[in-house]
This record gives sequence, structure tokens and C-alpha cells, in this order.
Amino acid sequence: MHWAYRIAEELTRKYPDRETFVCASGISPSGSVHIGNFREVVTTYFVVRALQSMGKKTRFIFSWDDFDRFRKVPKNVDASFEQYIGLPYSEIPCPFGCHHSYSEHFEKEFETSLQAFGIVPEFIYQSKEYRSKRYNSQILHALNERKQIYDILKNYKTSEPCDEERENFYPVNVYCEWCRKDTVNVNSFKNGELSYSCSCGHSNSVEVLEAMNIKLNWKIDWPMRWVAEDVVFEPGGRDHSSATGSYRVSSEIVSKIFVHRAPQYEPYDFISIKGTGEKMSSSSGNNITPGELLRIYSPEVILFLFAKYQPNTAFHIGLDEDVIRNYTEFERYRGTDPRQVKEEIRAAQELSGCSTGTGKRLKFGQVASVLPLVNFNASLVRDVLEKTGEVYRLEEVEEVCVRAEYWLWNWCPKKVLHVRDERNEPLYVGLTETEKKWISGFVGVLQDCSEPEDDELMRNVYDICHDDDPKVKKNNQKRLFRIIYQLVLDSKSGPRIPLLVHSVGKERLIALLSF
Repeated sequence: MHWAYRIAEELTRKYPDRETFVCASGISPSGSVHIGNFREVVTTYFVVRALQSMGKKTRFIFSWDDFDRFRKVPKNVDASFEQYIGLPYSEIPCPFGCHHSYSEHFEKEFETSLQAFGIVPEFIYQSKEYRSKRYNSQILHALNERKQIYDILKNYKTSEPCDEERENFYPVNVYCEWCRKDTVNVNSFKNGELSYSCSCGHSNSVEVLEAMNIKLNWKIDWPMRWVAEDVVFEPGGRDHSSATGSYRVSSEIVSKIFVHRAPQYEPYDFISIKGTGEKMSSSSGNNITPGELLRIYSPEVILFLFAKYQPNTAFHIGLDEDVIRNYTEFERYRGTDPRQVKEEIRAAQELSGCSTGTGKRLKFGQVASVLPLVNFNASLVRDVLEKTGEVYRLEEVEEVCVRAEYWLWNWCPKKVLHVRDERNEPLYVGLTETEKKWISGFVGVLQDCSEPEDDELMRNVYDICHDDDPKVKKNNQKRLFRIIYQLVLDSKSGPRIPLLVHSVGKERLIALLSF
């Protein structure tokens, strides 16, 4: 059983009388949201889809933690933004001057990419929720129970508890009304009033129930929101999932402080960029955003890539030749009768919105191999494919060509092949006499055929280097193709021979291979 359906079934057993299953995810808009963060929302999305397929009513919420403090200036943001460290993200100017705030810029960037996947959760902006005083009664409750919260937190730390520290523990961050930063020291809490002073020199006392500048600390804020939204499922990163991690701590807090049941939890592992092995981070700049990925992959391919892995399985995203491999795998499964694939793969296809069947489908690898040879002209790509018996609308071809061209120039320029302008005499001279006969035979095949079917063409080509030993024959064929690619494209590889013939043209090929 696919992991999303397993979780959905567990939820229905755990909450048999539940009318609406609230599934949550959330991210802090500290910078461009990367595909490691995307695993947070897509895990929830798949579980929601699985619940819906079982006829269950769902509420899919996504919380933007934009009332969190600004901690670090990302690499793609001007260093002058260091002046805003300590402010809530929602009160910092947009670093690029195109949105009302820092948080809105990165929120809208991610929300736009989610729409391309058909993922449309209910967005909750925590800066708005906190300022609306919606959580104030829970904040007051947490302050009243602050010593018990301290005891719970201390149980998960190695340091010994301290009476003085316990007495002065306050599970909140306060933003100064004057400088708006959280450089605040809480002095006292008594009779529902919180007194504090800021390093800027400002001090004040506020009634907690009326305050709009107090935020619960993370491990108290998270369980408080489980209660506020009545959440039954939420995933979390590996760093939150250890024995002393946030989920374990927050589960105890939600049970003992808020007297509520913790939601079912699914830990997910990190995603790395191939070749680095590093965890992606918005602040480090070591990231790939969903928007960048969508310039290369279609939405359903990306969703399939995430759906086929168990959430607790780490994997990397490669944007080199892995792109061809990922597309090829997706296309192979898509073209297979659903009854002939494993249940988990079939479920991953369904969750990804992938239509299946054995009809002709445009292949990314074919387009990417032909595109440079026809000067990146989508119309010519369509004409080449039509000569091989594959007929597509120009709009279909253009969509794939745009992604293939972007990928080739930006991530795999070594695969941008060019047809030579003249014969490669030095390479030809270095061939063996047998290899020269193969090339002569290939030219003969081209000269003798007018418009042969691809299968007929390949049979004639294979016969050029025939050998009674199948293994030798296969090696001969590989060697012949490599020589042809080197003589025509200055490369050891290239498109399938029929595609090469149709892309370059028979006469031009004959001219380049006649010595």
C-alpha cells in the first residue's frame, strides 16, 4: 500500500467519528522556499488526496510563520537587510521592491509555484492571526502555566533545572512597540499583565488579552495551533522527529498544558542537491526552488518523484543527466498498462495527476536530443518527430521545447550538440579499415534509401557491422554509432540514428561522412 493511503487509513481508524480531517503544513518565509520545504506541503497534499479518494471531507491548511523573527540575511538579499534582524518577517520591506513586505514576496513566490501543481491549500498568515488577538487566551494560559512548561522543556535537555531560571521563564517572544524588534527582556507577569523592557530603551506593561505584539515560542506555538485548528495530521522534518525533537516536546505540551490530542505525525527526510550532499537552506543559498524545478520538469513529473519515495527516505535532486533518467522513468510508467505496474507506483501516478495509457507521448529525451540540431526551433522538432511517425500539436512540442532548452543551456550545456560544418578528416584517418568500411556502408544505406521507414533503416544499418556472435555484433553497432556521432557532432553520443537522419538531413549527413 502506498504510504499516503496507509496514513489516510490510519487516520480514519484513529478518528472514526471525525467529520472533517484537518491536515496541516507550514513554513517560515525566511527566503525563497526550496524543494526541501516543498516536501512538507506535498506530503500533506498526498494524504489529503488519499483521504478525499476515500470519500472523506478534508481541510488542508498551510501556515505562513511570518510573525517569526528575522534571523539571518539570505545570500540573495542585500546585506543591508541585517538592520532588520529581530523584526517579524511581515514588517520588513520587500528586498526587491515588488511586494508590501519581505514575507509577502517569498510567500507569493511559493504560492504561485504551488498553483502550477494544482496544490491550493487554505493559507493562514500567522502575523495576521496574532495581531487579530485570536490566540491571546492561549497565550495567557501558557503564561499562567509557564512553570509547568519549563519543567516539560527541561525534561528534554541535559542541563539541570534551576529554580531561578524557572521563576524567570516566559514562553513568549515580545516585539517592542517602539523599535519593533524582539530585543526584549520580560521583567514580570502578574494578574494578566506582562511587563518588559527593550534594549532600545523602551519599556511597557500590557494586558495579555489585548496585546498584539506577543508571540508564543515555537514549541508552545506549534501545539497551540494544533488546538486552534483541530489538526489531525501534520508532517515534520527529520530535525523535529528525534527523541528530543520539537514534535515529541510539543506533543507533551499539547497533552499536559492544552489538554488536547497531538495530531498524527509523519517525519520526512531531507533532500539534497546532487553532488553536494548538503541540506538545502533558504539562508545559505544552497537551494533549488519549486519554480526553478518547474522550468525543467512538468508538474506531474515532480509530484511523481516525491510520491514514489517514502517520506522518511532521503533522496537528491540532480539537474544534470538525471533529468533525462527521471523523465524516461516517468514516461515508461505512464505508457504502461496500469494493471502491469506495482500498486505503489500506480498510486503514485494517481496522486501525481498522471494520466496513463499506451498512446503516443512526447518524450523529453527525444526533444532534448533533436532541439540543438534544428537551432532550437520547435516547429522543426515537430517536423522531425512527424517523420518518425509521431504526430503532435505544435503547442505540445513547444511546451517541452521550452523546458528542454532551459535545461540544456543552464544545467547541461555539454549536451548542446552542433552539426559540423566540414568533414572530420583527422578522426577518419585514425579509424581502422573495418571501421572505414562501416562508414562507407552507412553512406551507402543513406544513398540507396529514399524515405525508408525507421525500422527498415535500422535493419540495414545493423547489417553493416553484422557478426554471427550476437555479443560482437552488439559491440560493433555501438562502435559504429559512436563513430557516426563523433564524425557528425563531435560527440560520443547523440539522438537515435533515425532522429539524427531526419534532424540533420540525408544529404548533409552523406556530405559529412563521404571520405
